[in-house]
Amino acid sequence: MQTDEWKRDYEEFERVTRQFYEGEITIPEYKSFSGGYGSYAQRGGKASMLRLKFPGGRVRKAQLAFIAESIDKYGIDKVHFTTCQTLQLHNLDGDAVCSLAEEALDYGIVTRGGGGDFPRNVMASPLSGVEKGEYFDVLPYAEAAADYLMGLIRTVKLPRKLKVGFSNSPENITHVTFRDLGFAAREDGTFDIYSAGGLGNNPKLGVSVARGIEAYRTLYYIKAMVKLFVTYGNYENRARARSRYMQDTLGEKFTEYFNEKLQEAFQEENLDIPEKETPVRKKADGSTAEHKRAIPQKQEGLYAVAYHPAGGCPAPGIFRKLYEAIEDMEAAELRIAPDETVYIINCTGGEAGKLLELTDDGAETLFESSVACIGASICQVGVGDSQKLLRRLIDESKKWRFPDGVLPRIYISGCPSSCGTHQTGKIGFRGGMKKVDGKVQPAFFLTVNGNAGEGEERFGEQLGAILEEEIPAFLKELGEEIAGKGLTYDEWYEGHEERFREIAAGYFE
Repeated sequence: MQTDEWKRDYEEFERVTRQFYEGEITIPEYKSFSGGYGSYAQRGGKASMLRLKFPGGRVRKAQLAFIAESIDKYGIDKVHFTTCQTLQLHNLDGDAVCSLAEEALDYGIVTRGGGGDFPRNVMASPLSGVEKGEYFDVLPYAEAAADYLMGLIRTVKLPRKLKVGFSNSPENITHVTFRDLGFAAREDGTFDIYSAGGLGNNPKLGVSVARGIEAYRTLYYIKAMVKLFVTYGNYENRARARSRYMQDTLGEKFTEYFNEKLQEAFQEENLDIPEKETPVRKKADGSTAEHKRAIPQKQEGLYAVAYHPAGGCPAPGIFRKLYEAIEDMEAAELRIAPDETVYIINCTGGEAGKLLELTDDGAETLFESSVACIGASICQVGVGDSQKLLRRLIDESKKWRFPDGVLPRIYISGCPSSCGTHQTGKIGFRGGMKKVDGKVQPAFFLTVNGNAGEGEERFGEQLGAILEEEIPAFLKELGEEIAGKGLTYDEWYEGHEERFREIAAGYFE
C-alpha cells in the first residue's frame, strides 16, 4: 500500500483524536479506536503514546534521523524500546501524536496495527544476517511477512491481535515457539512452524503445525493462520479471543483444521517469496574492538555494539548522537531486540570504539540489563510501576557490588499481560496488590525458572506476592547467599531450588 493511501486513513485518526482531546469521547471509546493506529491515551487521559513499528527491529539511518528530528521538534521527553521490537514515543499532546503518525509514513514507518485487533509488529532475531552461528538470515522473510500482513489491515477483521515472529537459532529470543505464529529456523535452511501460543493470562506453548517447510512458502502459512483465526477465533468474549484459546476449542483437531486452511491458501493465490539476499558488503579495515559489548559479527572484522538503557528507556538525546555517529558509517543501522537492547551493527573496530564510548550510560552487568514494560505510571491497564521498581533495583545493586552474574537478568511486567515477558525469566515479577494488616499495598508476584530456549521452553512458576518495598531486600539476601558460595545464579540455582523457595517464602507473609 502506498504512503498516500495510508495518509488518507490517518485523516480519520486525526478527527477522532481531536474529539478525544476536546472531551467528546471517553478514554475507553478512544482506546478501541486509536489502538489500530498504534496510539493509546496514557493513564489519566492527558497525553498520548505513539508506537513506531519496525519489522524485525530494523531501524535504517533515515528512520533514525526522523526519530532524532521528531524528538527535538516536539520536545519528546520519554521513549521506550519494547519487547516487540518497536519504539514508543510518550507524553505527546493531541497535535503532536496526529502529526507524528502521519510524518512517520514518509520514512517507511507505519504505525497502523501497532495496537488493537490487528497484526502486530513482525519480529525477527535482532542480529539476523550478521550473527555468528545463526542457521540463516530470517530478516527478509520477516519483512515480507510484515508487508503481507499490512495489506490485510483494511480487509480482514480479526478477533484480537496477531503476533508473528521469526528466529534464526534455538536461542529463540523472539519466542517463536509460543507466539500466535512462529517460524523457527533450522540448520538446513527451512522453518519449523508453531501456532496458537502466547504469554499473559493462561499462557500456552505453540502447537507444532509444520516442520522443515521451505522458507519461500512462509506467506502461505501466515494466510492459513489468519483464515484459521477468523474462522475459529472467539469474537464474543475478548478475554478468550487470543489464538491460544483455539487450542482448547479445537483440541486435537487443531492441526487438521490448520492444514485445511493451508490447502485453501495454496489454491487461492501465488504467495511465493522471491529469493532475497541481504549480504553485508562492507569490508573490515583491520581495526579491532575488545569489549564485552562489542560483539564480533560473522563478517570478519565487523562488530555489533550492544546498548541496553535501563528499562529500555534511553535519554531522548541519544538518538541525535547515534545518528550523527553512524551517518557516515557504511552499512551501519540499528536493530531493536526483544529484551530492550539496541544493537548498532556493521561497525569496524574503530567505529565500534566510538559507539561504545557514546553508549557508556547503558547496562554494565547482566542484572542491569533487566527488562521492564512501561508500567502503571503510564499504561492504562498497568497495576505495578515496573520502571520505578527496576530503577530502584539497579540503584541498589550498585551498592551491593555483587560479581556480575550473581543476580540474573530479571523481567518485570506491570500486569498479567506479560509485556515485560516476566513468564520467560529465570526470575520474573508481575505487578499486583497485597493486603497487609487490612491495607492494600503495591506488590509484585514472583515467578521463577522460566526459559525461552527452543526445546527447553517453560513458563515461570508463580510462587507468591512480595511487597514492592521489600523486593530489594529479597534480591540482596539472595545475592549474598549466592556470592558467598562464589557462584553465579545459574550455577547456584541448579542445586539450590529449595533454598531459593525458602528465601522467597520469607517475603510472602
